[in-house]
Amino acid sequence: MLVPTKPARPKSFWSDVKLNNTVYDMYTCPANCRAEVSMIHVVNANGNTSAFVYWQIAAANVPDNLKATYPSGYTSNIVGGKNMSTGEYFTLTDGVLVLQPGDKIQVKSVGADPPHVDAICTVTETFIPVG
Repeated sequence: MLVPTKPARPKSFWSDVKLNNTVYDMYTCPANCRAEVSMIHVVNANGNTSAFVYWQIAAANVPDNLKATYPSGYTSNIVGGKNMSTGEYFTLTDGVLVLQPGDKIQVKSVGADPPHVDAICTVTETFIPVG
């Protein structure tokens, strides 16, 4: 049996997207942690809409060779506008995304006004010792 070398905890988070064309923070990786995102699930509960999922990379986590280009961080499109009818959903589970402190998973809906998109993510936070 493997014994973890650092304390870790699995957690799930959700976001209830109810304002059209507004970015919602679904999860923010806390200080002194690294987070592995293993699942993102998005469902549309109202009208026709386009769903977006973003990875907001904090400025401190931008690679040194890109800091001049992205001094305030970078937004990566995980899902860049999935067209969805009422009741449609998608689930991302084929890979693991590793977030550093300050990184975020964000969601947005564009189309139905008002939208009703629910988003859920599951992460495992691993504590990074200070010092």
